[in-house]
Amino acid sequence: MSFIEEYKKHTEERAKLGIPPLPLTAEQTAELVELLKKVPIVEEEYLMDLFLNHINPGVDDAAYVKAAFLNDIVQGKTSSPAISKKRAVEILGTMLGGYNVKPLIDALSHEDEEVAQEAANQLKNTLLVYDAFHDVEDLAKAGNKYAKEVLESWANAEWFTTKPKLPESIKAVVFKVPGETNTDDLSPASEAFTRSDIPLHALSMLKAKMPNALETIEELKKTGHPVAFVGDVVGTGSSRKSAANSVIWHIGEEIPYVPNKKRGGIVIGGVIAPIFFNTCEDAGALPIEAPVENLETGDVIEIRPYEGKILKNGEVVSEFKLKPNTLPDEVQAGGRVPLIIGKNLTKKARESLGLNPDTDIFTKPEQPEDKKGVGYTLAQKIIGKACGMEGVRPGMYVEPTCATVGSQDTTGAMTRDEIKELAALGFNADLVMQSFCHTAAYPKPADIKLHHTLPAFITSRGGVALRPGDGVIHSWLNRMILPDTLGTGGDSHTRFPMGISFPAGSGLVAFAAVTGSMPLNVPESVLVRFKGELQPGITLRDLVNAIPYFAIKEGLLTVEKKNKKNVFNGRILEIEGDIIRNLTIEQAFELADASAERSAAACTVDVSEDQVAEYLKSNIKLLEAMIEAGYEDKRTIQRRIDKMKEWLDNPTLLRADKDAEYAAVIEIDLNEITEPIVACPNDPDDVATISEVLADSNRPHKIDEVFIGSCMTNIGHYRAAGEILQGEGQVPTRLWIAPPTKMDKEQLTEEGYYSIFGQAGARIEIPGCSLCMGNQARVADNANVFSTSTRNFDNRLGKGAKVYLGSAELAAVTAMLGRIPTKEEYLEIVEKKLAGKEDKVYKYLYFHEMPEDYVRKMLSLTLQ
Repeated sequence: MSFIEEYKKHTEERAKLGIPPLPLTAEQTAELVELLKKVPIVEEEYLMDLFLNHINPGVDDAAYVKAAFLNDIVQGKTSSPAISKKRAVEILGTMLGGYNVKPLIDALSHEDEEVAQEAANQLKNTLLVYDAFHDVEDLAKAGNKYAKEVLESWANAEWFTTKPKLPESIKAVVFKVPGETNTDDLSPASEAFTRSDIPLHALSMLKAKMPNALETIEELKKTGHPVAFVGDVVGTGSSRKSAANSVIWHIGEEIPYVPNKKRGGIVIGGVIAPIFFNTCEDAGALPIEAPVENLETGDVIEIRPYEGKILKNGEVVSEFKLKPNTLPDEVQAGGRVPLIIGKNLTKKARESLGLNPDTDIFTKPEQPEDKKGVGYTLAQKIIGKACGMEGVRPGMYVEPTCATVGSQDTTGAMTRDEIKELAALGFNADLVMQSFCHTAAYPKPADIKLHHTLPAFITSRGGVALRPGDGVIHSWLNRMILPDTLGTGGDSHTRFPMGISFPAGSGLVAFAAVTGSMPLNVPESVLVRFKGELQPGITLRDLVNAIPYFAIKEGLLTVEKKNKKNVFNGRILEIEGDIIRNLTIEQAFELADASAERSAAACTVDVSEDQVAEYLKSNIKLLEAMIEAGYEDKRTIQRRIDKMKEWLDNPTLLRADKDAEYAAVIEIDLNEITEPIVACPNDPDDVATISEVLADSNRPHKIDEVFIGSCMTNIGHYRAAGEILQGEGQVPTRLWIAPPTKMDKEQLTEEGYYSIFGQAGARIEIPGCSLCMGNQARVADNANVFSTSTRNFDNRLGKGAKVYLGSAELAAVTAMLGRIPTKEEYLEIVEKKLAGKEDKVYKYLYFHEMPEDYVRKMLSLTLQ
């Protein structure tokens, strides 16, 4: 069967699903090129459609073949009956950047002035030129009139001004999802392996929550109005980019010449989770936070974005403030990322031409007045440092240096594609790391392919690639971060235990990796201060759950989704207190990690220099062993080692000023916490003490399955669970054990804890995310579950599962009893099993105290 026959068959198969065919591979593009060189008239239209609209742009391998063929036509090295030299230049201009840039710049000097003029026309709207800017600049200085024309166009921002503005009024039809819509609803974890195939993955949107949702959207489109996605709470949870991709696929608009991806769309939420909001911005969508109680599916509404009004039947039913104030520019530019890149290009061109770089073409971000005499919070100082400033104020727009970027595997394929679209062959962020923790245990064929191909893609650009079986992204990335620096990651639990991170969708992760910076509207901060003494049997996980527990008491958080109140949403959670200052960095991460469940934009933890120093010494030994074990990129790893040593030479940390201001301050008295606090099914905000759980007949008390794993755990939790389970025989529950890294697994095995888990009848998973994400193994349908994982949204761990979240210690007791224990039972068992063993149990992996050959042995235990 010929290539054309095969692709037509593939197109028909996809059409039955209601989706377009996959883009052409490099091999298919090469075959297409040969056909185009001698194209029969009957096939010309079809072949040209494939060539124009079914090849990915940027630095995709297929784009390389496409650009090379077009360049050969322009330079007279080959020909096609279907493509003239001028037409070849026009098509090069549709490829965004990357492999098309040099051919376009070369064409500026073409002997045929019509070709040279067309090259100039196309470069005027090409933003992803990077260092090739200087080639255009040099040509202009040498007298090339077309190059000068391009520079002048960039300087005048014609790439922006020629695009339509955000309208004053937009008619739309409402598609509403009542209550909370989390990103698992929009991008189910069970379908994570299809996320990079946006049209296919989008078929699973709302499948469990609203089975007829997609049919409803299609019906609404028949009104002729764009569909506005509306919800009370929209976009909580993780995997925001794939969730946004799915929403935009159904309500957005086609991107000319870019296959299988859309942009734009309208999203209205009473509350929109901050990362989801930002991801919508990046995709050129119009996200609006506004009251939605008067909006229902099928309503035809008028949105007046500049006035901040939504009308129905001519009456105002909702009011809002369009924010950030640059949002209209972002929509006009096709997204926040192209706006940033384009503005920087315009600035460089204006400087080159001797013009004032500060132009009024673009809306200037609203910047708050600096408050004289008011100090900075810890977060404001860390962000300020990343911007070369003493500190920043809430509401400021900044583009801080992004020192560390993390990517995980279920979003890694999307990040790879975004990097290709950004036309990048190298990273400017100091350290970019790729993990394989979400797919290693039970990989599908698509996962295996990713395991084989993604590492080379990352390391060839200077990044660091882990190996399948190494373990959880955060447990590794935290060992690579630097104190008082800023970073991001493509997983909402990228929350640094020292410094600060702002997790993002895969598009912004790619942007941060490629450029070494990220856009940020500085959020306000909420301070949580712990005081008093930790009571017997109380764990850090209880402190995690105490944060929403006390916030609810103070009226700062509600469980109800309609008109939900959440003081943490979109703000930075800053945690301090005497007990906090003495935590190890592994322990601090347990608190920072859970800020994702609060829908906080970021988190800081006020740790001590001594604990940071101990952590860095350990991490240096691990990173040195990684180099010896053959991990790449060696230069990047060594650079990070050198910077860690540099900090150890002068071990100082930033601290919040005493007179810093916060949006709210929550004081938690540890003396008042005398029993475990858990998050109840199925909402991480719905917290209660175990006594309150047992007093409520509507909450399940019998437990069927227990999961001890996820990034919320460290080696101390497994030792504690092992000590509680030791000598108790096989437990009556289905017990799952999944340590976060292979180093934890090796150490626990050496210490005999794996034997205890085996005697308890545990199912032991390879290091990684396991049940936490719910895309691999799953609990039984409708099971009652106690878990140490991060979140417990409906259907995440299993279909119909009712999931409690709490400590590993409580999980072990629950596994042993088969039910939620009483306060007295729990305290008695913990006292009996753990008293006097605390130093042995809660000891962490200090690699600098271990023999070097033992650390190397740990790293060699990679799943083959």
